[in-house]
Amino acid sequence: MAMISRKMTMAINLFLVLSLFFSVSTAERKLLTSGALPTQATLSAPSLIYCASVYGVKSGDTCFAVAQTFNLTALSFDKINPNLNCNALFVGQWLCVKAVIF
Repeated sequence: MAMISRKMTMAINLFLVLSLFFSVSTAERKLLTSGALPTQATLSAPSLIYCASVYGVKSGDTCFAVAQTFNLTALSFDKINPNLNCNALFVGQWLCVKAVIF
């Protein structure tokens, strides 16, 4: 009885491993054949950002105005504030205005 249970357990484990393997290979095939070629930006490693100075958002502030105040280009402001939604700034939100990028 124990031998049947052990064989059944091994068969189930093998089935699960093979299912996982085929699922991953199918997902990768879809990704590689989607027609979208990876760009240099997607291939490069993400940057590490050390924020050296922050600014607390005040009423009426916009990303553009804050960037201008601290002499930042829009590109550099976006780079040091990743995942920032400029359409949803709130009073007291901390924005990075001076950073070191590694």
